[in-house]
Amino acid sequence: MSASTAATATAADSADPCCAEPLPVLGRDVTVPLVTGGEVTYAALDYAASAPALQRVWDDVAAYAPYYGSVHRGAGYLSQLSTDLFENSRRTVAEFLGCREGDQVVFTRSTTDSLNLLAAALPADCQVFVFETEHHASLLPWRDARVTYLNAPRTPGDAVRNLERALADRDPYGPALVCVTGASNVTGELWPVRELAAAAHAHGARIVLDAAQLAPHHPVDIAELDVDWVAFSGHKLYAPFGSGVLAGRADWLRAAEPYLAGGGASRTVTRRTDGGVDVEWHDTAARHEAGSPNVIGAYSIAAACKALNEAGFEALVAREQQLIQKVREGLAEVPEVRVLSLFGDDAPRVGVISFVVDGWNSSHFAAALSAEYGIGVRDGLFCAHPLVRTLLGSAPDEPGECGAPEAAPGERSLNAIRVSFGAGTPDEHVERFVRAVKELVSDGARWSYRTEDGRCVPDTDSGATAA
Repeated sequence: MSASTAATATAADSADPCCAEPLPVLGRDVTVPLVTGGEVTYAALDYAASAPALQRVWDDVAAYAPYYGSVHRGAGYLSQLSTDLFENSRRTVAEFLGCREGDQVVFTRSTTDSLNLLAAALPADCQVFVFETEHHASLLPWRDARVTYLNAPRTPGDAVRNLERALADRDPYGPALVCVTGASNVTGELWPVRELAAAAHAHGARIVLDAAQLAPHHPVDIAELDVDWVAFSGHKLYAPFGSGVLAGRADWLRAAEPYLAGGGASRTVTRRTDGGVDVEWHDTAARHEAGSPNVIGAYSIAAACKALNEAGFEALVAREQQLIQKVREGLAEVPEVRVLSLFGDDAPRVGVISFVVDGWNSSHFAAALSAEYGIGVRDGLFCAHPLVRTLLGSAPDEPGECGAPEAAPGERSLNAIRVSFGAGTPDEHVERFVRAVKELVSDGARWSYRTEDGRCVPDTDSGATAA
C-alpha cells in the first residue's frame, strides 16, 4: 500500500460515514421507461465514463453565465470579470492539487488532451515508460517517443520492481518519463503512486500521474505524492463542460513549442522583411492555451474542487467505501459472477468494479440492466483493451464485439461489465443494481434482445418477452 493510500485509508476510517449524504447532482430525479412497462428513477452507475454534474457546479455556472465575456481579450467589464474568473479558477485548481511554487496549471479539454500536450512537450530523445495496463489516454500519446511498455504487474510491489528494473537499463543521461494511473478505470484499484514516483526520481526520470479516476474519489496532492505532473478531466470530476487540467513542472512546457499555435499563446508577432513572421510565445500556461479559453469549463472544475473540499473529502471517501462493500458483497453471493482484479480482492480501490457473468454476453447483460431495471452501466473493453484482455485471458487480437445476444453457458466473455459510482450515488442505486444482478442470473432476462450495430438492444419489434 502506498503512503498516499495508507493516508486515505486512515482518513476513511476516522470519518463518520453515517453523517455523509450523497452530494446533489443533476439528473437525480430523472425517470426512464422500462421495456417491461412503467418508469423508474434512473440509476446512473457509469461515473467512470462521465460523472453527472454536481448541482453546486451547475448553480455556479448558471450564476456566472449572464456575465460571460472574452478572456484576456477585452477592456470591458464582462471581459475583465471573465478574465479574473478564469485566472482565479487556475489558482483554485492549484490549491486543490497541492501544487508547488513554480508549478503551472494548464487548462485543456480532458485527460487525453493533457497527456497529448505533455507528449508534444517531451525533450528530444526522451524515453517513456508506461504499463500496458494503462487506459488508452495514457497508453497511446507517446508514439513519437521511445516507449518501453511494461508488463501487467500482479501486485503493487511488482509494479515498483518492474519499473525499477526497466529504469536501471535505460540511458542514464537522457530524459525519461514514467506515466502511471492513480486508480484503474477497469478494476478501480489504487496504484502505488508515491513508491513509483520515488523509483522514477531515483533513476533520474520524471513521472506524470493520470488522475482521471483518482481525483473524483480521493484527494490528490502533487507535493505529497512527489509527482511531476497530474492530468485529469472535468467530466469525471462532476464538471462536464469540456475542460481538463495538466498541472505540474513548468520547464518542459515552457521550453516546448506551443501545443497549438494561435492567439493567446503568442506574446508578440512581427512581420519580417522577407515576408515571414517572428513570434515570441508566452512562457506561462497561456503558451499551451491558444484560442479563446473555455472559461465556463475552467470555472466548473474550480467549482467542483471547492464543492468536494467543502463537503469533506474524508467523509465522501468513507461513504464510497461503504458502497463498494455493498456491491462487492452482493456480487460475491452470485457464483456465476467473476469480479476482475489485478492486485487481488484486498487491494484498496475506488468505486469502479468490472465483472463478467458466466453464460452471459456482457452487452446483453448491460442491455437488460438498462431496459428492465433502469440502471446505466458500461460494457466492453473500457478504452483499456490490453488490460481487460489480460484480465479476461483473451488473446491480444480477439474481438470485443457484442456478437450473439447470449453466450452459451460456460462460454468465456470477450467483454466485461463495469459499474461505477461516486459522491452523488444514492444507496438505493447500488442496492437496485445488486438485486438486478441476482435476478438476471437466477431468472434470466424478461425480454428478448437482438444485435443492432454491434450492440444488444431490446427487441421491441416483436414485443415478446424472453419467457
